[in-house]
Amino acid sequence: MSGIARMFVEAGIRVSGSDSRESNATMTLRELGVQVDIGHDAHHVADADQLVVTGALWLDNPEYVEALRRGIPVFHRSQALEWLTRGKRVVSVAGAHGKTTSTGMLVTALRHVGHDPGFVNGGVVHGFGRSAESGTSPEFVIEADESDGSFLIYDTSVALITNVDPDHLDHYGSHGKFIDAFVQFATAAKETVVISADDPGARSVRDRLSHSHVLTFGEVADADVRVSSIESQGGFVRFCVTWRGVTYDARLSVPGHHNAINAAGVFAVLASMGCEPDVVLRGLEKFAGTERRFELHAVVDGVSVYDDYAHHPTEVDAVLSAARTVVGAGRIIAVQQPHLYSRTQLMCGEFAQILETRADLTVCLDVYGAREDPVPGVTGRLVTDKFENPANVFYEPDWGDAAERIAQIAQPGDFVITLGCGDVYRIIPQVVDALSSRALRQ
Repeated sequence: MSGIARMFVEAGIRVSGSDSRESNATMTLRELGVQVDIGHDAHHVADADQLVVTGALWLDNPEYVEALRRGIPVFHRSQALEWLTRGKRVVSVAGAHGKTTSTGMLVTALRHVGHDPGFVNGGVVHGFGRSAESGTSPEFVIEADESDGSFLIYDTSVALITNVDPDHLDHYGSHGKFIDAFVQFATAAKETVVISADDPGARSVRDRLSHSHVLTFGEVADADVRVSSIESQGGFVRFCVTWRGVTYDARLSVPGHHNAINAAGVFAVLASMGCEPDVVLRGLEKFAGTERRFELHAVVDGVSVYDDYAHHPTEVDAVLSAARTVVGAGRIIAVQQPHLYSRTQLMCGEFAQILETRADLTVCLDVYGAREDPVPGVTGRLVTDKFENPANVFYEPDWGDAAERIAQIAQPGDFVITLGCGDVYRIIPQVVDALSSRALRQ
């Protein structure tokens, strides 16, 4: 939403808006001249000609209700983004995981090869300091959200599908309809479809495509862009990319096996657009990550405190696996905030299995409901009760208690990693304070 607001400002349109609390995004928008109110009130609609809303909107939001009462047109954020990208060569990045990182990689590499693409991403791209920009080139890169089907409205030229891991079944109703949506998304791409060759869901989509130009990427031997020899160490990952019979050495400045796979998908997109492979790979090496993706916030008393947006079992698995390559002899303490009552109820066992396998200790908070009403009996305890060894996990619904628990169990050399796409990152100052207080007491 903040990226779209920025785009409207850059298009010369007067923008105002509201949010539930202050953040870096609200402060940045004010610097651009946007009137941002904290809290939602019907008066904020004022003399607006149109209202743009997030998909996470509650239907009793007073500004939404007031706009309907006054006959002010209301548009979903994806409709606003579709309008902003009209006439552009749109590269849409979709998939259950890896969208934000892949979008950031694409923009970084495109800039390195001499383009100036516009982009709207789900997170701030480190190196640019923002999540959106108009750009001057014909290319426009967007993170296309599949969660509510809105990724289908864009006039996509090149579609990148990172994976089709089952998710958002509360919206689609079944895994089959989730697959159907990706088939529709890929089929509509005017130029090229770039799709994972490793992911089972993506292969199901690929098997149903009659598109004339499809490129696959992944570790399997028959991928058009094959990634191999992945070696993640320290804060980076090395790997090889094979394209049209030529193998190239590659390196990323971010850790994780999954990021090598993401980079292969980006390489395939840019190769399909005619970019030189060596130049693309040098551009990818410059990618420094995105906000809320394995982001280091502080090191206190020898304890490193990270944050990551991971909110699906596959994402948690990837992030904790990457952390394992960096932590060395230290331990990983995962701080999970389950996201959505429906997902927690459906996947609590998967979360527990991955957290217990990949992390040394887990602190589980309560569910962040987002757009959902509470479901009786669905709390973070559903996850902790699925652990085989109760000594490896702590259920702490109170954030103050959770921060103290983390300070109690963390040791120098450990990594503390908050996980979730809700507001779990807001616990980090409390964790830092608790660790600092502990250090002073010693």
